[in-house]
Amino acid sequence: MGRHADGMSVVTGLVRSAFLVNAVYAESGREYGLTPQQGQLLCVLMARPYGMGELGSLLNLAKSSLTGMVDRTERNGLLQREPGEHDARSVRVALTPKGRELAEDFYTETCRRIDQLSAGLTPAERDALTDLLGRIVVDNKAPVVFMEYNEVPSTI
Repeated sequence: MGRHADGMSVVTGLVRSAFLVNAVYAESGREYGLTPQQGQLLCVLMARPYGMGELGSLLNLAKSSLTGMVDRTERNGLLQREPGEHDARSVRVALTPKGRELAEDFYTETCRRIDQLSAGLTPAERDALTDLLGRIVVDNKAPVVFMEYNEVPSTI
């Protein structure tokens, strides 16, 4: 494994980066009254409603864990269950207006904080990091669980 000048390997760098991003989710979540997982759920649902099975796969959660999280978030008025488009027996999870507003605020603040993690890099270094991370994400077929800021559907 290759090492950076400070002795850090790619594995260590990626794992520590994941911890940094998770810490940002936790900090933002506390300020918005959400768990990090609820924050991720709201960000995923900003794109569109999802079926429970799809959500479980996207978020890599067991059915029971997802059901409990959706139940708690629904009780807080942020989500609603609605019938599936093609099968009334299936259920889709969607943001309520209150949930959409909170999701957009949480998303904007979380993006701002994550962006600050690379504030010490030059524009060229940020571009190189973006390219490399993009390759890792695409090569490993990472699910689209977080949209680019300019892709977020506007409610205005």
